[in-house]
Amino acid sequence: MTDKLKGTTTVGIVCKDGVVLAADRRGTLGTMVVTKTATKIFKIDDHLALAGAGEIGDILSLVRTLRAEAKLYRAKVGKEMSVKALATLTSNILHGTRYFPYFSWFLIGGYDEKPRIYSIDMDGGVTEDNYVSAGSGMGFAYGILEDSYREDMTLEDAIKLAVRALKAALKRDIFTGDGIMVVVVTREGYRELSKEEVNEILKKLD
Repeated sequence: MTDKLKGTTTVGIVCKDGVVLAADRRGTLGTMVVTKTATKIFKIDDHLALAGAGEIGDILSLVRTLRAEAKLYRAKVGKEMSVKALATLTSNILHGTRYFPYFSWFLIGGYDEKPRIYSIDMDGGVTEDNYVSAGSGMGFAYGILEDSYREDMTLEDAIKLAVRALKAALKRDIFTGDGIMVVVVTREGYRELSKEEVNEILKKLD
């Protein structure tokens, strides 16, 4: 795995208004930083998102498959796929390829009847939780999440917590770095925060 382009760390948080996904921007090749602008969070449908930690090629391949499946589902059924259905589909794909696996760990988040987040490992194991993290910096991120998460958090508070968790990973994990990407998925849909919005949050945390 050390000879392939990788990306880490990812965080997902459920709050009362929606889901927050955050990830760093660093892509590494072994111990070399290959890119400082890697995208690790992707829109799958209007209210569905995926964050991936691991080999970037595998992440992009699965994103293309899931986007196609989501469009096909909408065309056949006449409505958007649920978050649980997307997580189940992802799990089935990963389990079916476990002998030639996607070397990545995925977070599936979105909003249907309510906000939901799922963590899915490369063998297809699925866990639904209120907050999740994946990648080489996940231990540092979980330290922040465990200490500060509350079920009644507002979207603004959840965004701040996600940025704090990523900031902890940026400080301590050598494979995590070069900025933070933040996405929110609410009843209104998918939105990526601007670089300026993220930097403003980071300034307030200093």
